[in-house]
Amino acid sequence: MPQIASFQSTLTLSPRRRGFHLVTDEVLAAAPWISGIETGVLHVFLQHTSASLTLNENADRDVRTDLEASFSAIAPESFPYRHTCEGPDDMPAHVKSSLLGASVSVPIQRGGLALGVWQGIYLCEHRDRASARRLVLTAWGSAATE
Repeated sequence: MPQIASFQSTLTLSPRRRGFHLVTDEVLAAAPWISGIETGVLHVFLQHTSASLTLNENADRDVRTDLEASFSAIAPESFPYRHTCEGPDDMPAHVKSSLLGASVSVPIQRGGLALGVWQGIYLCEHRDRASARRLVLTAWGSAATE
């Protein structure tokens, strides 16, 4: 019977400007224990309500620009929001975060993330002047045999 392994750590990402930021390498650097899991799942949870996480194309930078433009059109700052005490970009950030979500889960295969060829993990920063963002990384699965 395989041995079950579980790990958890917290990653603090430096403040970023508004936009879609590829963070796959930072996640992997903060979770070296993934290599000890043969088959499992990495769950990445963002502890904030005005940013989000998503999986998307990691090759063409235009995808990031188009995603930002699309989400800004869906939740514009010019909408007559009631919650405006934290600035005009705050409530649209909450809407965008609700649409994309605060977490992603990625399968682990043979000690690595089983992302598709063109997939990456993105921090979607929806505020103009954001603070550092915290991610909780949790992995579990069958331990790799030696």
